Amino acid sequence: MAGMGKRMRPHTLTVPKPLIPIAGKPIVQRLVEDIAKVCGTKVDEVAFIIGNFGKEVEKKLMEIAASVGAKGSIYYQEEALGTAHAILCAKEALKGNLVVAFADTLFKADFKLDTSSEGIIWVQKVEDPKPFGVVTLNEKEEITKFVEKPETFVSDLAIIGIYYFKDGEYLSKELQYLIDNNIKDKGEYQLTNALDNMKNKGTKFKPGKVTEWLDCGNKDSTVQTNERYLDYIKDQQLVAKSARITNSVIIPPCYVGENAEISNTILGPFVSVGNGTKITDSVVKKSIIQEKAVVKNANISNSMLGNSATFEGKPSDLSVGDFNTIVL
Repeated sequence: MAGMGKRMRPHTLTVPKPLIPIAGKPIVQRLVEDIAKVCGTKVDEVAFIIGNFGKEVEKKLMEIAASVGAKGSIYYQEEALGTAHAILCAKEALKGNLVVAFADTLFKADFKLDTSSEGIIWVQKVEDPKPFGVVTLNEKEEITKFVEKPETFVSDLAIIGIYYFKDGEYLSKELQYLIDNNIKDKGEYQLTNALDNMKNKGTKFKPGKVTEWLDCGNKDSTVQTNERYLDYIKDQQLVAKSARITNSVIIPPCYVGENAEISNTILGPFVSVGNGTKITDSVVKKSIIQEKAVVKNANISNSMLGNSATFEGKPSDLSVGDFNTIVL
């Protein structure tokens, strides 16, 4: 999660993208919890590979690791040199049974991880495979080829960014080999190159298939992922007891955080409201409004408002960053 999240600006100017909330929890916390569920066994350590995000972010990440009963550790990627380089920054943590995940994607799956496999690469069929790494399969459902962002059609099975390795030390050696020999693809050290080398040496990689792949790469996809997640957890208690709802209609599913105030408003469906946010005289649907924001006289949909943002105006499709004030 060391990237700058440029496609999510202005929301990533003040917080890293994986800490943006989905249905009331940061993206990375949702990801860690979902991986822990499919592992089916105790997670010993969660290693976060980050940029210089500051001590408050690092403290939050340690809390996320502790929430699944694991030790948390922090590693830094100071220069964007590719996925293989990023993973190798956490070399000390590359041991034993290992799951590697990129923190701008969420997934839903109904299975337990088969730890007897040498390697599992989670994939999903996509209409346009060009922006992704893809795999090809043989008749035994084993992965035969890895291709990073193919310019011509090779396969429509896109790698979603979650991987299992039975031998973390072996992965570490293959990543180090790329660095030592300056083996790059499209100017960066790519994990897919290491996977291809491991396959050629006899490692059997299987495809792992998920029920749904949820992207958090930009504003629209993140709002859509928030909608899907709210639908998954709609049977849970999503409105905090301390929230104050006055003369308003909540159309579920909606998440409303602690001490939020909703008055003279129609909220929902598919809205997440952060702690301490105030919404008055408005209609809000399919949106993410973060903490301590203020919304007045608004009719908004498919929108994101950052922490401590203020919006007062008319119907809009918005992407408003932290601490902005907009009055129309």
